[in-house]
Amino acid sequence: MEKIQIVFASNNQKKIDEIQRQLPKNIELISLSDIGCLEELAEDGETLFENSFQKANYVHQKYGVNCFADDTGLLVEALRGAPGVYSARYAGEERDNEANIRLLLANLEGKENRLAKFQTVITLLLENQKHIFVGEVQGTITREKIGKGGFGYDAVFSPLGSNKTFAELTVEEKNSISHRGKAIDQLIQFLSSER
Repeated sequence: MEKIQIVFASNNQKKIDEIQRQLPKNIELISLSDIGCLEELAEDGETLFENSFQKANYVHQKYGVNCFADDTGLLVEALRGAPGVYSARYAGEERDNEANIRLLLANLEGKENRLAKFQTVITLLLENQKHIFVGEVQGTITREKIGKGGFGYDAVFSPLGSNKTFAELTVEEKNSISHRGKAIDQLIQFLSSER
C-alpha cells in the first residue's frame, strides 16, 4: 500500500492526535511545525467554508504541499447560530476555552431551547484540486460543564441519543459520532479511493 504524507494545517496537537487515530496506517499526518510553518494562520472568513479554504490554500501556496485544513463551529439554535464561525474566539481573541464556555452558558441562561449542532468543514488541496468534506452532529448544550476529556466546548455538548457530553467519551467513542469524525471519514474514504 502506497504511503501518503499529507499536511494538516493545524497546530492544535489534541486535534492532530484525534485525527491521526482515525487514519489508516498508510496515511501519515504532517503538522505545520513539521514543515516549518510556525505562523498563526488567518481565520477571518465569514463562514466555516471560507476559513477552511483560507488556511489550506495559504499552506498549499506557500509550502507547495498537499494539505487539508478544517474549521469547526458550534451553532446554537436559541442564539441564532452563534457562536458559529466565531466559536474559538467567542469570548475574545485570546481563544480561551473556559471563557468561551462561561459566555455560552451565560447567554443561554433561562432559555429552554438548548438544541445545537457542531459542524466541521474540511478543505483538501490535493494535486491542485480542491475537495470539500462536511460533518455534523446534533445535540444539546448542558447547563454546566461535565467531564474532563476533549477540548473546546466538549464539556457542555451532549450529542443526541447520549446521556454523556463529548468530554465524558473516550477519543474513539467521540470520533465514531462526532462532526470532525464524520468529515475525516469522508476524507479518508476519498484518499483511499484515490490511491
